[in-house]
Amino acid sequence: MIEPFVKIKVAWIGKTKDAAIQSLTDEYLKRLSRYAEIEGGALKDETALLKLCRRDARPGRHTLVLLDQRGKQLSSEELAKFLGDYQDRNPLPLLFAVGAPDGFTDQTRQAATLVLSLGKMTLAHELARVVLLEQLYRAFTILKGHPYHLGH
Repeated sequence: MIEPFVKIKVAWIGKTKDAAIQSLTDEYLKRLSRYAEIEGGALKDETALLKLCRRDARPGRHTLVLLDQRGKQLSSEELAKFLGDYQDRNPLPLLFAVGAPDGFTDQTRQAATLVLSLGKMTLAHELARVVLLEQLYRAFTILKGHPYHLGH
C-alpha cells in the first residue's frame, strides 16, 4: 500500500533580504521533499495571498494555515499529529502562510482554517519562516520514526 503524500505550499510575504535565510529555506524545502510534495515562494503582499487562495482553492480546494502570534500553539508532536491526521484524511493541499512584519489582517485570519503561533516570543518574519519549515520537517521525522527529533 502506498502511503498518503501530502501537498504543501509555504508562502511568505516579501522578498528574502538575507542570503543565510534563503539558504536555510532552500535546505529545509529540500529535506521536506522526502516526505511531502512541497513548494515555497514569496508573494508581494497579503492581497496576492488571498488571490492565490481564491485561484487555487475553488471552494474546498485547500486548507489555509496562517502563522500569527494570536494563533494556537502546538508542540512538535502535536504538529506531527495534525500533519499525520491531515494526510490520512484529506487529499487537499495545505497552504502555510507567513505574513509581513505587521502580520495578517482580520479578513485573512478569518479565511484561514487554522491560525498557528510559533510561540509567545516575537520572531522576525523571515526567521519565523525558517522555524516553520524546520518544524514541518521535524513533524515528518516524528511521523516516520526518524531519529532527528530524538537528538534535540
